[in-house]
Amino acid sequence: MAAALLTTDALAEKHRSTLDQALDTIRTRAYWSPHPEHPKAYGENGSLDAAAGLAAYTALLDGRFELDQPGTDGWTGGEVSPYGPALGVEYPHADIDVLLPAMRAGMGAWRDAGAETRALVCLEILARISARTHEFAHAVMHTSGQAFMMALQAGGPHAQDRGLEAVAYAYAEQTRTPGSADWAKPQGKRDPLKLSKEFTPVARGIALMIGCNTFPTWNGYPGLFASLATGNPVLVKPHPRAVLPLALTVRVAREVLAEAGFDPNLVALAAERPGEGIAKTLAVRPEIRIIDYTGSTAFGDWLETNARQAQVYTEKAGVNTVVVDSTDDYRGMLSNLAFSLSLYSGQMCTTPQNLLIPREGISTDAGAKSYDEVVADLAAAVGGLLGDDARANALLGALVNPDVKARLEAAAGLGEVALASREVVHPDFPDAVVRTPVIVKLDGSKPDTEAAYFSECFGPVSFAVAVDSTEDALDLLRRTVREKGAMTVGGYTTSAATERAIEEVCLEESAQLSLNLTGGVYVNQTAAFSDFHGSGGNPAANAALCDGAFVSSRFRVVEVRRQA
Repeated sequence: MAAALLTTDALAEKHRSTLDQALDTIRTRAYWSPHPEHPKAYGENGSLDAAAGLAAYTALLDGRFELDQPGTDGWTGGEVSPYGPALGVEYPHADIDVLLPAMRAGMGAWRDAGAETRALVCLEILARISARTHEFAHAVMHTSGQAFMMALQAGGPHAQDRGLEAVAYAYAEQTRTPGSADWAKPQGKRDPLKLSKEFTPVARGIALMIGCNTFPTWNGYPGLFASLATGNPVLVKPHPRAVLPLALTVRVAREVLAEAGFDPNLVALAAERPGEGIAKTLAVRPEIRIIDYTGSTAFGDWLETNARQAQVYTEKAGVNTVVVDSTDDYRGMLSNLAFSLSLYSGQMCTTPQNLLIPREGISTDAGAKSYDEVVADLAAAVGGLLGDDARANALLGALVNPDVKARLEAAAGLGEVALASREVVHPDFPDAVVRTPVIVKLDGSKPDTEAAYFSECFGPVSFAVAVDSTEDALDLLRRTVREKGAMTVGGYTTSAATERAIEEVCLEESAQLSLNLTGGVYVNQTAAFSDFHGSGGNPAANAALCDGAFVSSRFRVVEVRRQA
């Protein structure tokens, strides 16, 4: 271990109170965040303000991203912003046969440091990332297509909160067992049997974090910090279109590890050449003992089937559903749903896709509304929300890749279009592909329409599915979650019996449920420390962010007994 510039005492003085608050909050599930959401909160105490953050991001473009990690055998890049410009950043390409052994070399010292020191080092990494939130925001924006404010909040403080939450769970699980114990078994008149016992959390091995295109930090940080805090080196394999935010993360982590006296190779980057597809190669390497993945169902299933040597955590595709039975706040329901369907052009794993509406209509505080009226009013709400191009750009962001655009264009041919998508011009980025959502009406009683709504159509596409009754909606909801999975389920009803019935479906099928949201909280948003993202109990994901199960299998407790 190198001489530490960051001592454990200094780290404890700076971060122990934050760790304690995080530990308390995962028990109470109350609101708390140490990371400010407002852009103007940055610029003091060493953090970058808006101008400095933009300058720092701009300085990264059209150059080589040095990391000084072992095994670099060349350079690779090619990211193009969904807003148009090429980033021009080149990243080190790693010889895995050199890099993986180097990553294992520091495991012993990292293990011996103990759970508290590991947690405090992780909190220092997060604090330094937080100070550069504006820089990270531009990196997230120009790799994911998120609008700037969303990139700043979801890619910055919300992602940092999720990382901290994972550290808190990791610390709690590792310290559940005492470090040592004196054991004595009475033997009647004879002397008792006595042993001294030590219990050490031991990491599984190298963790592979496979990043996603849409939320590189928000989806990446839970696995990264859960693995690192439990003693595992982490190899970060970004999505080839979203390398920069995670490369920045790796750089900060390596700097902090080195300053704290640990091997910086405990965190490394695996950027791939175009078309190389190294995730499959890495996933079955014997050194890889943990995998975190967010992305398509096909590759998630492949990982679960083939990466037999590793503990695999996946978040895959699902078909998120809202059951619309009745409401006592019709305007609020429409407004809430309109925002949920529009945010980030529906490119969230939690965005509602299927709206199940009885064909005979629903009761509301504004009177009875037919199926056609509900759909028309929702289309008008979305249209009104996005009617101003400036507001539309701020909410929609850009389509992340051509596949999303193709699905959006094809959706219009699947049924009667209740709301047509329109092109929005971005004043600062004329090459950005910005589109408003499409809403398509489908008849749920016709078998030939099932192919359209019974699989995920990722992007700004929603289906208003007419069903014969709320009971039929619940049957369809159950089958959807059981067979296709769901990250979120929504429900609107004024009936206590119907509310209970929706809840029962979600409890039985392990789906996270939001009921009667009409204000400023939306079904596709979750709060760290309080909400669980995914459940791990249906096909959409085999793990939840975050709970004890998400961290507990990343280490094992090894016991050493000695004769007392």
